[in-house]
Amino acid sequence: MITPHISSKKLDFSEVVIMSGDPLRIKYIAENFLNNSIKINNVRLMLGYTGYYKGKKISLMSHGIGIPSMSIYVRELVEVYNVKKIIRLGTCGSINKKIKMKDIIIAIGASTDSSMNRIRFNNYDLSAISNFKMLYQSYVISKKRNIFCYFGNIFSTDSFYGKNKKFFDLMQNFKILALDMETSGLYSLSSELNIKSISICTVSDCILNQEKMTTVDREQSLYDATKIALELSIL
Repeated sequence: MITPHISSKKLDFSEVVIMSGDPLRIKYIAENFLNNSIKINNVRLMLGYTGYYKGKKISLMSHGIGIPSMSIYVRELVEVYNVKKIIRLGTCGSINKKIKMKDIIIAIGASTDSSMNRIRFNNYDLSAISNFKMLYQSYVISKKRNIFCYFGNIFSTDSFYGKNKKFFDLMQNFKILALDMETSGLYSLSSELNIKSISICTVSDCILNQEKMTTVDREQSLYDATKIALELSIL
Protein backbone atom coordinates (compact mmCIF):
# COMPACT_ATOMS: atom_id res chain seq x y z
CA MET A 1 0.00 0.00 0.00
CA ILE A 2 1.49 3.34 -1.10
CA THR A 3 -0.84 5.54 1.01
CA PRO A 4 -3.39 4.66 3.72
CA HIS A 5 -6.18 5.08 1.15
CA ILE A 6 -4.74 4.17 -2.27
CA SER A 7 -2.98 0.89 -3.02
CA SER A 8 -1.93 1.70 -6.59
CA LYS A 9 1.65 1.65 -7.79
CA LYS A 10 3.24 5.02 -8.47
CA LEU A 11 2.92 4.79 -12.25
CA ASP A 12 -0.62 3.42 -12.26
CA PHE A 13 -2.20 6.88 -12.45
CA SER A 14 -2.04 9.24 -15.40
CA GLU A 15 -1.31 12.92 -14.80
CA VAL A 16 -5.00 13.65 -15.50
CA VAL A 17 -7.64 12.15 -13.22
CA ILE A 18 -11.41 12.35 -13.52
CA MET A 19 -12.88 12.12 -10.01
CA SER A 20 -16.38 11.46 -8.77
CA GLY A 21 -17.90 10.90 -5.37
CA ASP A 22 -19.68 7.66 -6.28
CA PRO A 23 -17.40 4.64 -6.80
CA LEU A 24 -20.06 2.96 -8.95
CA ARG A 25 -20.13 5.95 -11.29
CA ILE A 26 -16.38 5.57 -11.70
CA LYS A 27 -16.82 1.86 -12.43
CA TYR A 28 -19.53 2.59 -15.00
CA ILE A 29 -17.38 5.15 -16.83
CA ALA A 30 -14.38 2.80 -16.87
CA GLU A 31 -16.45 -0.04 -18.31
CA ASN A 32 -18.38 2.01 -20.87
CA PHE A 33 -16.11 4.85 -22.01
CA LEU A 34 -12.49 3.73 -21.63
CA ASN A 35 -10.54 1.15 -23.62
CA ASN A 36 -8.44 -1.48 -21.87
CA SER A 37 -9.34 -0.17 -18.42
CA ILE A 38 -7.92 -1.90 -15.36
CA LYS A 39 -8.84 -1.50 -11.72
CA ILE A 40 -5.97 0.11 -9.80
CA ASN A 41 -7.59 0.75 -6.42
CA ASN A 42 -10.31 -0.71 -4.23
CA VAL A 43 -9.17 0.30 -0.73
CA ARG A 44 -12.31 1.09 1.30
CA LEU A 45 -14.20 0.40 -1.95
CA MET A 46 -13.02 3.74 -3.33
CA LEU A 47 -12.57 2.46 -6.85
CA GLY A 48 -9.86 3.66 -9.21
CA TYR A 49 -9.25 2.72 -12.85
CA THR A 50 -6.81 3.57 -15.59
CA GLY A 51 -7.54 3.08 -19.27
CA TYR A 52 -7.39 4.85 -22.60
CA TYR A 53 -9.63 7.41 -24.25
CA LYS A 54 -8.86 8.21 -27.89
CA GLY A 55 -5.44 6.68 -27.36
CA LYS A 56 -4.52 8.75 -24.31
CA LYS A 57 -4.01 7.30 -20.84
CA ILE A 58 -6.69 8.53 -18.43
CA SER A 59 -7.33 7.65 -14.80
CA LEU A 60 -10.56 7.65 -12.82
CA MET A 61 -10.83 7.82 -9.03
CA SER A 62 -13.70 8.05 -6.55
CA HIS A 63 -13.42 10.49 -3.66
CA GLY A 64 -16.42 9.88 -1.43
CA ILE A 65 -18.75 12.50 0.01
CA GLY A 66 -17.73 15.91 1.29
CA ILE A 67 -14.69 18.16 1.33
CA PRO A 68 -12.71 16.21 3.99
CA SER A 69 -12.99 12.91 2.11
CA MET A 70 -12.28 14.49 -1.26
CA SER A 71 -9.29 16.37 0.15
CA ILE A 72 -7.61 13.16 1.33
CA TYR A 73 -7.72 11.62 -2.14
CA VAL A 74 -6.74 14.77 -4.01
CA ARG A 75 -3.74 15.42 -1.77
CA GLU A 76 -2.51 11.83 -2.06
CA LEU A 77 -2.96 11.81 -5.83
CA VAL A 78 -0.96 15.02 -6.20
CA GLU A 79 1.77 14.49 -3.60
CA VAL A 80 2.33 10.76 -4.10
CA TYR A 81 1.18 10.03 -7.66
CA ASN A 82 2.20 13.31 -9.33
CA VAL A 83 -1.27 14.11 -10.69
CA LYS A 84 -1.35 17.51 -12.41
CA LYS A 85 -4.96 17.97 -13.44
CA ILE A 86 -8.25 16.94 -11.81
CA ILE A 87 -11.70 17.02 -13.36
CA ARG A 88 -14.53 16.54 -10.88
CA LEU A 89 -17.50 14.83 -12.51
CA GLY A 90 -20.19 15.23 -9.92
CA THR A 91 -23.82 15.92 -9.18
CA CYS A 92 -25.48 18.90 -7.58
CA GLY A 93 -28.81 20.24 -6.40
CA SER A 94 -30.24 23.13 -8.39
CA ILE A 95 -31.61 26.13 -6.50
CA ASN A 96 -32.47 28.12 -9.62
CA LYS A 97 -35.94 27.62 -11.08
CA LYS A 98 -34.59 27.80 -14.64
CA ILE A 99 -32.14 24.93 -14.12
CA LYS A 100 -33.72 21.51 -14.59
CA MET A 101 -32.90 17.87 -13.91
CA LYS A 102 -29.85 16.61 -15.85
CA ASP A 103 -28.74 20.12 -16.80
CA ILE A 104 -24.98 20.65 -16.54
CA ILE A 105 -23.37 23.30 -14.36
CA ILE A 106 -19.67 24.06 -14.73
CA ALA A 107 -18.50 25.84 -11.60
CA ILE A 108 -16.56 29.05 -12.10
CA GLY A 109 -16.20 29.35 -8.33
CA ALA A 110 -17.64 27.86 -5.17
CA SER A 111 -18.57 29.39 -1.84
CA THR A 112 -18.85 27.18 1.24
CA ASP A 113 -19.98 26.79 4.84
CA SER A 114 -17.10 24.37 5.45
CA SER A 115 -14.19 25.41 7.68
CA MET A 116 -11.65 23.50 5.53
CA ASN A 117 -10.72 26.48 3.35
CA ARG A 118 -10.26 28.74 6.36
CA ILE A 119 -8.08 26.10 8.02
CA ARG A 120 -5.85 26.06 4.94
CA PHE A 121 -5.89 29.85 4.51
CA ASN A 122 -5.14 30.98 8.07
CA ASN A 123 -8.80 31.78 8.83
CA TYR A 124 -9.12 34.23 5.94
CA ASP A 125 -11.71 34.00 3.16
CA LEU A 126 -10.34 32.34 0.03
CA SER A 127 -11.66 32.86 -3.49
CA ALA A 128 -12.12 29.22 -4.52
CA ILE A 129 -12.11 29.34 -8.31
CA SER A 130 -11.57 27.00 -11.23
CA ASN A 131 -8.63 26.99 -13.60
CA PHE A 132 -9.39 29.48 -16.38
CA LYS A 133 -7.87 27.43 -19.21
CA MET A 134 -9.90 24.36 -18.26
CA LEU A 135 -13.00 26.54 -17.89
CA TYR A 136 -12.53 27.96 -21.37
CA GLN A 137 -11.77 24.53 -22.85
CA SER A 138 -14.95 23.16 -21.26
CA TYR A 139 -16.93 25.96 -22.87
CA VAL A 140 -15.43 25.25 -26.29
CA ILE A 141 -16.06 21.49 -25.98
CA SER A 142 -19.67 22.01 -24.92
CA LYS A 143 -20.28 24.32 -27.88
CA LYS A 144 -18.69 21.91 -30.37
CA ARG A 145 -20.79 19.03 -29.05
CA ASN A 146 -23.93 21.19 -28.87
CA ILE A 147 -24.29 20.55 -25.13
CA PHE A 148 -25.80 23.46 -23.24
CA CYS A 149 -24.06 24.20 -19.93
CA TYR A 150 -24.60 26.77 -17.22
CA PHE A 151 -21.44 28.54 -16.05
CA GLY A 152 -21.55 30.21 -12.65
CA ASN A 153 -21.03 29.99 -8.92
CA ILE A 154 -22.14 27.15 -6.72
CA PHE A 155 -22.10 26.52 -2.97
CA SER A 156 -20.33 23.57 -1.32
CA THR A 157 -21.97 22.59 1.95
CA ASP A 158 -20.96 20.22 4.73
CA SER A 159 -24.62 19.62 5.58
CA PHE A 160 -26.71 17.61 3.14
CA TYR A 161 -29.86 18.00 5.28
CA GLY A 162 -31.29 20.84 7.33
CA LYS A 163 -31.34 23.76 4.91
CA ASN A 164 -34.38 26.05 5.17
CA LYS A 165 -36.17 28.65 3.07
CA LYS A 166 -34.07 31.46 4.53
CA PHE A 167 -30.89 29.72 3.36
CA PHE A 168 -32.23 29.09 -0.14
CA ASP A 169 -33.45 32.69 -0.42
CA LEU A 170 -29.95 33.87 0.47
CA MET A 171 -28.40 31.62 -2.18
CA GLN A 172 -30.80 32.90 -4.81
CA ASN A 173 -30.16 36.53 -3.84
CA PHE A 174 -26.45 35.99 -4.51
CA LYS A 175 -27.11 34.16 -7.81
CA ILE A 176 -25.80 30.79 -6.59
CA LEU A 177 -26.86 28.17 -9.13
CA ALA A 178 -26.64 24.96 -7.14
CA LEU A 179 -25.34 23.13 -4.08
CA ASP A 180 -22.73 20.38 -3.95
CA MET A 181 -20.43 19.08 -1.22
CA GLU A 182 -16.92 19.15 -2.71
CA THR A 183 -16.11 21.81 -5.30
CA SER A 184 -14.98 24.63 -3.00
CA GLY A 185 -12.56 22.27 -1.27
CA LEU A 186 -11.22 20.99 -4.58
CA TYR A 187 -10.55 24.51 -5.85
CA SER A 188 -8.85 25.66 -2.66
CA LEU A 189 -6.66 22.57 -2.46
CA SER A 190 -5.75 22.98 -6.13
CA SER A 191 -4.51 26.50 -5.37
CA GLU A 192 -2.42 25.23 -2.47
CA LEU A 193 -0.96 22.30 -4.41
CA ASN A 194 -0.51 24.25 -7.68
CA ILE A 195 -2.58 21.96 -9.89
CA LYS A 196 -5.36 22.60 -12.39
CA SER A 197 -8.94 21.59 -11.64
CA ILE A 198 -12.51 22.09 -12.69
CA SER A 199 -15.86 20.82 -11.44
CA ILE A 200 -18.50 19.67 -13.93
CA CYS A 201 -21.78 18.84 -12.19
CA THR A 202 -25.01 17.36 -13.47
CA VAL A 203 -28.19 18.38 -11.69
CA SER A 204 -29.46 15.36 -9.78
CA ASP A 205 -31.90 17.24 -7.55
CA CYS A 206 -34.12 20.24 -8.12
CA ILE A 207 -34.30 21.37 -4.53
CA LEU A 208 -37.07 23.93 -4.90
CA ASN A 209 -39.58 21.39 -6.24
CA GLN A 210 -38.03 18.35 -4.51
CA GLU A 211 -37.42 16.44 -7.75
CA LYS A 212 -34.67 13.79 -7.48
CA MET A 213 -32.73 11.36 -9.67
CA THR A 214 -32.80 7.67 -8.88
CA THR A 215 -29.64 6.00 -7.60
CA VAL A 216 -29.17 4.25 -10.96
CA ASP A 217 -29.53 7.53 -12.84
CA ARG A 218 -26.85 9.07 -10.62
CA GLU A 219 -24.50 6.30 -11.69
CA GLN A 220 -25.34 5.97 -15.36
CA SER A 221 -27.16 8.97 -16.84
CA LEU A 222 -24.41 11.62 -16.85
CA TYR A 223 -23.51 10.99 -20.50
CA ASP A 224 -23.08 14.60 -21.68
CA ALA A 225 -21.05 15.67 -18.66
CA THR A 226 -18.91 12.54 -18.97
CA LYS A 227 -18.14 13.30 -22.61
CA ILE A 228 -17.13 16.86 -21.74
CA ALA A 229 -14.86 15.56 -18.97
CA LEU A 230 -13.27 12.95 -21.23
CA GLU A 231 -12.67 15.39 -24.08
CA LEU A 232 -11.20 17.86 -21.60
CA SER A 233 -8.93 15.19 -20.14
CA ILE A 234 -7.06 14.65 -23.42
CA LEU A 235 -6.26 18.32 -24.09
